[in-house]
Amino acid sequence: MAEIVKFHNRDLSWLKFNYRVLQEAQDRTVPILERLRFLAIYSSNLDEFFRVRVADIRKLEGINKEKINKKIKFIPSELLKDIHQVVGKQLNEYGQTLGIVLDLLEKEGLVLVDEKFDLDQNQKETILHYFKTSVLTFLQPKIWEVSESEDFLKNRRLYFALRLSKKGQSYFAYLNIPSDKIARFFKLPSSDDKHYFMYLDDLIRHHLDIIFPGYKVLECASIKLNKDADLQIDDEYSGDLVEKIQKQIKKRDLGIPARFLFDKSMSKDLLDCVQEKFSLTEHDLVSGGRYHNLHDYFQLPNTIGSHLEYEKQPAIAHEPFKLQRSIFKAIEEQDHLLHFPYQSYDYVLQFFNEAAIDPEVKEINVTFYRMAEKSFIGDALISAAKNGKVVKVFMELKARFDEENNLYWASKMEKAGIKIIYSIPGLKVHAKVALVKKKTVKENTLYYGFYGTGNLNEKTAKIYVDHALLTCNREMNQELASLFNFLYKRKEPKAFEQLLVSQFNIIDRFTEMIDREIMHQNQTGNGHIIIKLNNLEENTIIEKLYEASNAGVKIEMIVRGICCLRPGVPGLSEHITVRRLVDKFLEHARIFYFHNNGSNELYMGSADWMTRNLKRRIEVIFPIKGEKYRNDLIKMLQLQLNDNQKANDLTAELESIKRPKTNAQTALRAQVATYEFIKSLK
Repeated sequence: MAEIVKFHNRDLSWLKFNYRVLQEAQDRTVPILERLRFLAIYSSNLDEFFRVRVADIRKLEGINKEKINKKIKFIPSELLKDIHQVVGKQLNEYGQTLGIVLDLLEKEGLVLVDEKFDLDQNQKETILHYFKTSVLTFLQPKIWEVSESEDFLKNRRLYFALRLSKKGQSYFAYLNIPSDKIARFFKLPSSDDKHYFMYLDDLIRHHLDIIFPGYKVLECASIKLNKDADLQIDDEYSGDLVEKIQKQIKKRDLGIPARFLFDKSMSKDLLDCVQEKFSLTEHDLVSGGRYHNLHDYFQLPNTIGSHLEYEKQPAIAHEPFKLQRSIFKAIEEQDHLLHFPYQSYDYVLQFFNEAAIDPEVKEINVTFYRMAEKSFIGDALISAAKNGKVVKVFMELKARFDEENNLYWASKMEKAGIKIIYSIPGLKVHAKVALVKKKTVKENTLYYGFYGTGNLNEKTAKIYVDHALLTCNREMNQELASLFNFLYKRKEPKAFEQLLVSQFNIIDRFTEMIDREIMHQNQTGNGHIIIKLNNLEENTIIEKLYEASNAGVKIEMIVRGICCLRPGVPGLSEHITVRRLVDKFLEHARIFYFHNNGSNELYMGSADWMTRNLKRRIEVIFPIKGEKYRNDLIKMLQLQLNDNQKANDLTAELESIKRPKTNAQTALRAQVATYEFIKSLK
């Protein structure tokens, strides 16, 4: 009998998730402009995948196959072949879907024109003026010499590759498309009731004679290079970590190629020249469409009407905070659980703002993983330091693609007198926590804890579904104080009883709780687990879930991204179901429910079930103690498990299957139903 395959490859699994994003762009029930935005998300996701994961896999190609098989369980060249095959098929669908969506937008009166669009005289004059005043200043044309090799193109930037002729002689050239400096779409004046937008790419194409005077343009094709953008920081040794990060950021644009995108209509002569000039291999080359960096579709404005987008949902008030002038006073009276983006993130800002000015607040401790570019929380902490508070910030510098912004804020806060503690060698701090210490007139010390599933980031809080707990629970907050002490002084903390913390007790505690459900299943037949995650990859945890399934424990999982577990396989996982929910907001929360023979336990926090989260990071998972809040969260989980609009079941091969809706069933869209449910809370 053939051995049952237990685990999916994480990268091929991720591609299945991104395909689910593409499916949302294909859904005719989604408003048209939102469909275009899902296409932008798909493009942005794939871009990062090649910059990070594909680049990493390519680094492994030169390693001895025997060593690879023992350590990483796959052959890089074979995996790369599979990845390109899957991506190629998806991109064909992507192109077809994009054409359909753009046609639908045109019918609504929002038209994206291409180079062949017949411009009237007013439009020609308008784009010429804009080109000469706003575009030309950023252009850097380069005609190649025959024997000259070129430096790498800048990472993720747009370019044209060109064939030119002059006096019977051929030339090759390249030209940047400065979409990083100016808007990708230019609104044309119109003599009718339609709204016309031109790609910056085509606006430049119309004026190539100005850029290359005296030359005839024989061919002009768009190109783009993705380079290895994963920071390889050797921080196990002595040295200034901040300086290392800064150096690595500068090196990022010099990374090895991960994908070279080119217009599939490009001639062989031009492609051969580009390949030679930039030292590209056949493995680097990926043919694509006329336009690249399609995540820029987020920039396309809605000039038509609100029906092109999802209905706006006003932020729901958290009633207990409305009754108190002091947010700290409200937290002293009871725990508070907040739900973003359904509720306003302003409550979190109020928490830090009040801490900054309260004369009894003596100390504020915070961990940051991804700060907002314009961070009100950062400004509040600066005010707190200027007001005489002791403010300590643990700043994670190894947050991929946010290193530079985190460094900027670290420097700004340090200048204001905030004590900045930088990354731990060999370890990322991914926890989303804060602790405020307050000494009252009676010399009592009160602790106010913030525990989140998402970053302390005002921008992402508007589009990510996350939760945050504000509590004065002394046992939890003292353990959090002990963790901060470990981060600052590397002092080994006492055993954590309330919190589940990576590096200390997280795997053991999760294993114990799964084992407990197995025990209850054996004794009473009521073992039940619900887990909501971004990613599920850690093999030992998956094995434990298989064990629980084989014991008969009912396991319901909601996994947005990577899923290496194979659900519904007889003799392996027949009692495990996996749902994937993709909708207006990005599902980002991690929630862990254990039935515990009716005395249910529920935890939330920052950690996915991936090896890196459980073994190589500092993560904090926290208990939800109040029965009301546990019941509220269970209700929200049930809404997602019962969603028959945007949630799909995953097969053993991770194909997304919509549950058939019977005539008796009403349509249930979890994110809409969750909004209504939170509105009903008191």
